[in-house]
Amino acid sequence: MKLSPAELIRARIEASMAVKAAILHDPELIARIESLAAHCQSSLEQGGRILFAGNGGSFADAQHLAAEFTSRLCFDRAPLAALALGTNGSSISAIGNDYGYEQVFAREVVALGRPGDVFIPITTSGNSPNLLVAVEEARKKQLHVVGFTGQSGGKLFSQCDCIRVPSTVTARIQESHILIGHILCELVERGMFASAL
Repeated sequence: MKLSPAELIRARIEASMAVKAAILHDPELIARIESLAAHCQSSLEQGGRILFAGNGGSFADAQHLAAEFTSRLCFDRAPLAALALGTNGSSISAIGNDYGYEQVFAREVVALGRPGDVFIPITTSGNSPNLLVAVEEARKKQLHVVGFTGQSGGKLFSQCDCIRVPSTVTARIQESHILIGHILCELVERGMFASAL
């Protein structure tokens, strides 16, 4: 059945709300978000940083979330150390050309990651080869790794802890990744700058 534009708008909003409601009523998922926020706060308080990475829309999400930490989300406060991997065009093209696209994030993890940092790979499928390789390197370097994925977690789920959005639809997963990322940043802000509230 063909939907009218108004019907399609309502259907997509309802679908997005249903995924978010599923997250809301999943105590284990809520606990995973809370745990990740605690790891991020601990890392930042000890001079560490948060590394994000993703492909396509998730690449944009990685940049978006890193910016929330380095700028601000809910109130004025000191910047927090976060960065999105792959944002240097010269670096990503050199690594892709010299070592292959599967290495574009891994080599930056090796170069920039330090023990105690937090690495958050963002992938709706959980199967992005360049993120899987980057996670291997992050674990070798003793970074704390938690992936943002879709419902199955894909191959990433066997490599690290994952916050799995209960959906198989890319758009719904990405919408929820941003929601979770905003909550993550807000929890860290509140934890580190309670006196500013």
